[in-house]
Amino acid sequence: MHRLILPSIAFFSLSIALASYRFLPLGLGPAFDEMADHILNRRTAFLIHVILAPIALALGTFQFMPRLRQRYLALHRWSGRIYALACIGGGISGLVMALNAVGGPVAGWGFGLLAVLWIATTAQAVRLAIARDIARHREWMMRSFALTLAAVTLRLQLPFLLVGGLSYPDASVIVAWSCWVPNILLVQWVLSRRSTRLQAA
Repeated sequence: MHRLILPSIAFFSLSIALASYRFLPLGLGPAFDEMADHILNRRTAFLIHVILAPIALALGTFQFMPRLRQRYLALHRWSGRIYALACIGGGISGLVMALNAVGGPVAGWGFGLLAVLWIATTAQAVRLAIARDIARHREWMMRSFALTLAAVTLRLQLPFLLVGGLSYPDASVIVAWSCWVPNILLVQWVLSRRSTRLQAA
C-alpha cells in the first residue's frame, strides 16, 4: 500500500498543477470566478501565486523519489532550488491575498498562517541543505511539501462542502484550516515515529 502513496500524490499534484494553468486559454476571470476580488484588487499577487504555486506542487513530489535523486543528483538540486523559490514566492503572494480572504478574518488567519509556515519550513530546508545537514534537510522538506499539498487537499475537500450547500465564502473558512493542518500533523507524526524507531535501534 505504501508504494502507492507517492505515485498517488504525484498524480494529484501534477493534475492540479496543470489544471491551475487553465487561466492561460480561458483568462483569469473565467478560470477563477470565485477570486474576482483578488483579480481586481490584488492582481499582481494573484498572478504570482497562480504561476508559482503550481510549479512548487509539480516539482515537489519528484524531490522525494530516491531513484531520481540518486541517479540525477544535479537535476534534484536544481529542481529543489526552483521548488524553494516557487514556495517562497507563492507564500509571500498567498500572504498578501490572505489579508483580504474571501471568507473573512477566520479564513484569512488560516491561509495567512499557512503562507507563513510554508515560507518558514522551505527556508529552513534550504538552510540545512546549504549546511549539508541532509537528514534534517529532508525532514524540513517533508514539512514544506506537506504545506504545498494544501493545494491538493483543498481541492479534494471543497467540492464536497459546496455540494453540501455551503457558499464559497463559508466553505473557505473551513478549508483555510483543514487543507493544511492535518497534512502537517501527519508528517510530524511520521517523523516522530521514525525518530522513535531510530532511538530504539
